[in-house]
Amino acid sequence: MTIPGYNGTELLATVASRILQNGDSVFVGTGLPVIAGMLAQKTHAPELLVFFEAGAIGPQVPQLPISVGDSRTIHKAVAASSMHDLMSMCQSGYADYGFLGAAQLDPFGNINTTVIGDWDKPTARLPGSGGANDVGSFVHKMIIILRQSKRSFVPKVDFITTPGFLTGPGAREKAGLPSGGGPFRVITQLAVYDFNPATCRMRLFSLHPGVKVDDVRESAGFEIEIPESYGESPTPTADELRLLRDVIDPSGIVIGK
Repeated sequence: MTIPGYNGTELLATVASRILQNGDSVFVGTGLPVIAGMLAQKTHAPELLVFFEAGAIGPQVPQLPISVGDSRTIHKAVAASSMHDLMSMCQSGYADYGFLGAAQLDPFGNINTTVIGDWDKPTARLPGSGGANDVGSFVHKMIIILRQSKRSFVPKVDFITTPGFLTGPGAREKAGLPSGGGPFRVITQLAVYDFNPATCRMRLFSLHPGVKVDDVRESAGFEIEIPESYGESPTPTADELRLLRDVIDPSGIVIGK
């Protein structure tokens, strides 16, 4: 999606960045999640604590790393620790936000990144969980980024790799997960979604500029709740675009050229 003045990736990076609050902590991976964390640190959240799965805690990443093991992920870090320590911190409740991707997502925010189709005879086998289940189970606010379509927004995922709200209110706690966690925001190329606290089902939070409600409905395999009032997603400022293009990703690896 190309929009005059900025492209769709820059819009998503800005939207994700604005969700992160100063003084909070965030578990990031490569690509858009780390870009969002870096942009937040360089604008409204200089004291945002960033974690990388490979062990970096609290870095000030100077430029987009190409992997979670890139040496730039420990630039000015509080600690260069281990994956074990990072996952333990997650389990102990020290991570406020965590970013995850998804191949399939259902109305309760359950994520599938394991298999498409029947387990024994799938049409596709996917990478699986990695640390995603740990992140989704234990961070306070899970942020999911994916491309929205009827193939990705499905009524029921073929396999639950990472739990969202499972079957609805109380289901996470019944399964033994900490209370108060779960999916917080879903960001797609069309809109941002949150979850109705009464039903734990996905609902529209804000539309990206130029997107209509019908676009959202036509790109989902289930009914999305449309509240009476919803917002418009923030667009990048000139300073945010300068940071994204000239400082964070000058090679255009993720942002593009």
